[in-house]
Amino acid sequence: MAERFILLTGCSGGGKSTLLSALAARGCATVPEPGRRIIAEQVAGGGKALPWVDMEAFARRAIEVARSDLAAAQKLEGPVFFDRGLIDAAVALEHCGGRKARDTFGEVLPYARRVFVAPPWRALFVNDAERQHSFEAAVQEYMRIAWSLDELGYEQYVLPKMSVTARADIILKQCGL
Repeated sequence: MAERFILLTGCSGGGKSTLLSALAARGCATVPEPGRRIIAEQVAGGGKALPWVDMEAFARRAIEVARSDLAAAQKLEGPVFFDRGLIDAAVALEHCGGRKARDTFGEVLPYARRVFVAPPWRALFVNDAERQHSFEAAVQEYMRIAWSLDELGYEQYVLPKMSVTARADIILKQCGL
């Protein structure tokens, strides 16, 4: 089942959400980033589980949302593309002093072995109401995710810095679609 769950991860501001939108426009099943949904929920409700207020609470909530996304995706047909997910949340929790990323989901890897990774790309990086950290902090997060993917045994396919259309073409070709 996990082999049809395809993870897009990498650097914050690296073009993942735009790429996910391009895949959705081509008819692919997609799951949006948990983090941005959590931020919108927390801001609307006056919550504190925000990365700039309480990163540990944010990471724990992201794990809950990512698990829910994985469960909901079981009902979808064919490949499902995820913008970030359980691994990103688990890495964030580990960085905050929580348990090891592997302990968050156990021995069964939740996504296909090949993971598509958006590298740091300063030209795309923009701060907004939901992304308040610096480019340098985003690069550090990217490094933690890349290291964890290696430790977990994932195969990283680092996406080239090219147009969204070209990136979408590469992903679909790599997935045999």
